[in-house]
Amino acid sequence: MKKGEITRQRIIELAAPLFNQRGYAGCSMADIMEATGLEKGGIYRYFESKEALAAEAFLFSQRAVRKLRTDDLQKIPGALEKLRYLMDRFVSEPSSIQGGCPLMNTAVDSDDGNAILRDLVHQAFTDWRSRIAAIIRKGIRDGEIQESCRPAELADTLIAALEGALLMSRLDGTGTALQHARNSMDVLLDVYTRK
Repeated sequence: MKKGEITRQRIIELAAPLFNQRGYAGCSMADIMEATGLEKGGIYRYFESKEALAAEAFLFSQRAVRKLRTDDLQKIPGALEKLRYLMDRFVSEPSSIQGGCPLMNTAVDSDDGNAILRDLVHQAFTDWRSRIAAIIRKGIRDGEIQESCRPAELADTLIAALEGALLMSRLDGTGTALQHARNSMDVLLDVYTRK
């Protein structure tokens, strides 16, 4: 990697937790300059705008969290165990980026304003839903999950329960809601288990 690419990546890595903790509007260029040790012109040398940097920071954060939550997934046998593994990882490791789940944070932050970030969040949710639905479809094909199960519906339910529970857990300062959601999703998966 060339020196310019290293500097660009370093800016992204240092800006990612700032955007994740403070949001797009709450993170100033002065904050980013302080974190990186660069002047505004040095940052704009690598990014055409604050919005472009925020987008790259979100993508970096999302990739890091996805890796954290899905490492070793391919080693897990069976669809139901893969789904349980994903839920366990979400509950035990909601984020590797300071500030919590970048998907939830950016979704809330960009809902009323930043169209670029909103589109990136939408793509990330769509990707997450697709990956979970693919696991479910394979479970149906393999005879592990009942054919009556609707993969996209179950995927949406799992994501909504986990993300909602994460929000509640952050608000009350405990992991109780996350654990409750995890337990309830286990019961739901048992309903769809082919006997």
